[in-house]
Amino acid sequence: MSGVRVWKVLLGVERRVVVEGVDVEVTDDGESVVVASVRPSRRWGSRCGQCQRRCPGYDRGDGRRRWRGLDLGTTRVFLEADAPRVRCREHGVIVAAVPWARHDSAFTAGFEEQAAWLAAHATATTVAELMRSSWRSVTRMIARVVAEARGKTDRLAGVTRVAIDEKAYRKGHRYLTIVTDLDTGRVVWAAEGRSQATVEAFFAALGPERAAALTHVGCDGADWIHTVVKAQAPQAKLCLDSYHVVAWASEAVDEVRRRIVRELKAAGRGDEAASLKGSRWAVLKNPGNLTGGQQESLASVKKTNEPLYRAYLIKEQLREVFRVKGKRGRRLLAGVISWASRSRLPEMVDLARKLRRFQDLIGNTLDHGVTSALAENTNTHITVLARRAYGFHSPEALIAMIELTRGGLCPPLPGRTS
Repeated sequence: MSGVRVWKVLLGVERRVVVEGVDVEVTDDGESVVVASVRPSRRWGSRCGQCQRRCPGYDRGDGRRRWRGLDLGTTRVFLEADAPRVRCREHGVIVAAVPWARHDSAFTAGFEEQAAWLAAHATATTVAELMRSSWRSVTRMIARVVAEARGKTDRLAGVTRVAIDEKAYRKGHRYLTIVTDLDTGRVVWAAEGRSQATVEAFFAALGPERAAALTHVGCDGADWIHTVVKAQAPQAKLCLDSYHVVAWASEAVDEVRRRIVRELKAAGRGDEAASLKGSRWAVLKNPGNLTGGQQESLASVKKTNEPLYRAYLIKEQLREVFRVKGKRGRRLLAGVISWASRSRLPEMVDLARKLRRFQDLIGNTLDHGVTSALAENTNTHITVLARRAYGFHSPEALIAMIELTRGGLCPPLPGRTS
């Protein structure tokens, strides 16, 4: 094998690239780096950096430039080449494309794909240290890799059951709308905002033909979702997610507990109020997940505070509705609504009104077994992503990470097919 062929393999630039020479340079810091002089093959030259169509040359640009490549062992590697500009009919005067790197990037494609794969499995800071780059550069690499993968993959193809949910990603009521395929668990669409316009943008991307193929849409009680789904996909069954419905009941129980605590304090019964204040998780958690101390706290509530325990039982009965499902679940739901209405607890009466308002949508969930558990799992994952990155400065950066890790757009490691 010739030396040029060996260098092509080592540099990961086997196709459409001509290696003119390789040298070792010493930087001002005393570090030895490998610098490979390369150029595109004749058939690949003079192409637009955006659309990669052949274009007439414009000028020599800013002269020669370098792209950071994957390390050879512990030695940093750079590819050096001319960077002329071409005149594209669509994109104007633009730097010519090179086959080893994406447009407007200072890194080779292999370097970016390895950084993106690592970012899907580790923190950006860890990736930046390992790749000897900065976390801001890693974020930009992820955006470029994901943008390219979006153009090659139609993630909305074959989608028939989806969950639409919003997720707060920063303080100040900053939200993303996330659409998850309920059959695969993958995020198929995401955008900033939570409004009818945002959901309409999803249906615009989906198209009328594929919207007509939707059979089920899982969501919470947001009217801005329901209105658009009924208009754009009237044949789809709107299913109210069990997670959100049970969360309504949990919030009502907690409101009952707080009101009773306030009343006890006002009556000068501070000890009882303090005891009840510490029972929050005992009345909110799934009974199977209670610790020993929480079980004792719940038993104390049962003996000493009948109103709060009654609210707790209504909440648990509602949870049972989603366990039994079907016609039996519908009958049980009607019983829960009736019980809450007659509970003489204002918070549970309000819950009954809310359940009655959405009774048909909850019934769809019970009949069709639709659950947004995968979507809620995605929301949990997004929270971890934001925490792991110490917050994202733009929704686009977070969306790119979501699509990288949950949207099936994570590239394989360079030199591997999977």
